Amino acid sequence: MAEMKDSAEAAYTAEHAAAYPGDYLAGIDLYNAGEFHAAHDAWEARWVDEAGPREKLFLQAMIQSAVAFHHLEIGRRGAARRMYVMAKEKFARLETPCFMSLDLVDYQAQLDRALAWLASVPDPRELAMPEMQLPTIRLLPEVMEYD
Repeated sequence: MAEMKDSAEAAYTAEHAAAYPGDYLAGIDLYNAGEFHAAHDAWEARWVDEAGPREKLFLQAMIQSAVAFHHLEIGRRGAARRMYVMAKEKFARLETPCFMSLDLVDYQAQLDRALAWLASVPDPRELAMPEMQLPTIRLLPEVMEYD
């Protein structure tokens, strides 16, 4: 199971750890550590397992947002843009501002600040990669029901 941090900056609480799947929380820890491919793997393990339909859609969006950053790490800007756009589409299909205690409005705003430059030209390979503030995932205090 994911390791919980003991600080005011912790990504989640003991209540979250008791309520949510370990793979979800492990993915958050890995993502926040900049281990985007490993975060994808953790969330994918949950996605192929017991997740319900809305959780699957949410996890697909999270996976695609992590993979966008992984593609940037390996120099694949076009693939990064595709993953970013696909993640945003799936978040929109959820039609909720919050899921599994993640504020999706804030998270998507962080994604946009980091990745919107990819959509600013027809071919993102034409641009130099700007300095980016990577998103940070911190769950809201309330534990939420999910499928």
